[in-house]
Amino acid sequence: MDNASAIFSEAVVNSRQAIPASLFVAIPGDKADGHEYLADAFKHGARAAFIQHEVDASYPVVDLRSPLDHPTFPESPFCLRVDDSLKTLQDLAKFKRSTLDLRVIGITGSVGKSTTKELVAEVMGQRYHTLKNLGNLNNEIGLPLTLLRLGKGYECAVLEMGFYKPGEITQLCDIAKPQVGIVTNVGTVHAERAGSQEIIAKGKTELVQALPPAPMGTAILNFDDPYVKAMAQATSASVFSYGLDPQCDLWADNIEGLGLSGIGLRLHYQQNTSSLRVPLIGRHSVHTILRAVAAGLTEGLSWGEIQLGLTHAASQLRLVAVHTRQGAMLLDDTYNASPESMLAALNLLSELNGRKIAVLGGMFELGQYEKQGHELIGVRAAEIVDRLITFGPHAKMIAGAALQAGLPASAMSHHEEMQQVVDELQNTLKEGDVVLVKGSHGLRMDHIVSALEESV
Repeated sequence: MDNASAIFSEAVVNSRQAIPASLFVAIPGDKADGHEYLADAFKHGARAAFIQHEVDASYPVVDLRSPLDHPTFPESPFCLRVDDSLKTLQDLAKFKRSTLDLRVIGITGSVGKSTTKELVAEVMGQRYHTLKNLGNLNNEIGLPLTLLRLGKGYECAVLEMGFYKPGEITQLCDIAKPQVGIVTNVGTVHAERAGSQEIIAKGKTELVQALPPAPMGTAILNFDDPYVKAMAQATSASVFSYGLDPQCDLWADNIEGLGLSGIGLRLHYQQNTSSLRVPLIGRHSVHTILRAVAAGLTEGLSWGEIQLGLTHAASQLRLVAVHTRQGAMLLDDTYNASPESMLAALNLLSELNGRKIAVLGGMFELGQYEKQGHELIGVRAAEIVDRLITFGPHAKMIAGAALQAGLPASAMSHHEEMQQVVDELQNTLKEGDVVLVKGSHGLRMDHIVSALEESV
């Protein structure tokens, strides 16, 4: 199959995403078996499909389970029988990566991976033809799919790498072979599956351990996070540190929150100092900016190229501000939630003018940090908000902690039904209110925002 990556336009695992000349990879799953969607994939234009068990169809099958000297492929559509569809996809992506001369930047961390990926890709794109993961294609399926979109014209790939269990990032690095690794932070996201924060840190360390030795490899590490700072001892790559400490290779000060206009800051690197404004929302975005700048510097970009990339950043990549009929402003940050990202969103809310309302849902997969994480958010909310609306069973812990921290009961409400939240907001919002809506993705709190937007 060494030549397979050249005869397919791209690979997909969702039959509805198949395009002409694509490869459909049929993967058995817990809820659905991709083999059941062969016909749909071929209807959408797929040229061929990897299958790992027999299918009830009349499509020609080429058996690749034994080596073939000169495989011949029938007229499409056809099936390629393999032992394991997912592993074959990964092997194909690994081979594709080995044929290309490009720089690969891997990014991992508990919070901020996707925003960092977008900003780093924007900066690198000022000089190099750059590919990045689409959406959250950052796992053992999504990353190979991304690599198979690479063509010979690409010079750089910026790849987000997710972590759910030990060994996963090692596997992703074996496929992608990054020369640069960026670690954002080590938080409590996925602690329910991974275990303790120490286990999460060990999993993230796999990225810097997989980098080539200096000078070919570079680990870009957040020295403001003690778990990440310690990773400097675990890599043979060069270490480039960033943070708010003047001891770092790249550091920032004079940070100014500009509300929805972005942030201002001053950057320091060697003997150079640069003041700039970036259209990323919230002070927490300073570290995202530092990562993107660090990537640009280590890859030889000029200050002008780096600043141009930062300026082109499309405001906040996940947080969206919309207005309601009443004239209130909604901060839609419903993509996901962790204690770290919740605190960042609340800190942004504190910088804005108007009556401050937080609509907060629970945070999933915190494991042993569940109670501590929710209570931390409740305490911070009590310091900031004029009204707190909590949604769902987990969020009761947020409400309880806010009450204990001094937020009056009259300034709080809790709902188990989403429509109740929508009704309260529709009946009480007024011009000038600023409303943060945030919770774990599984709560689908984006529906709250949609319902209120529809009233515009």
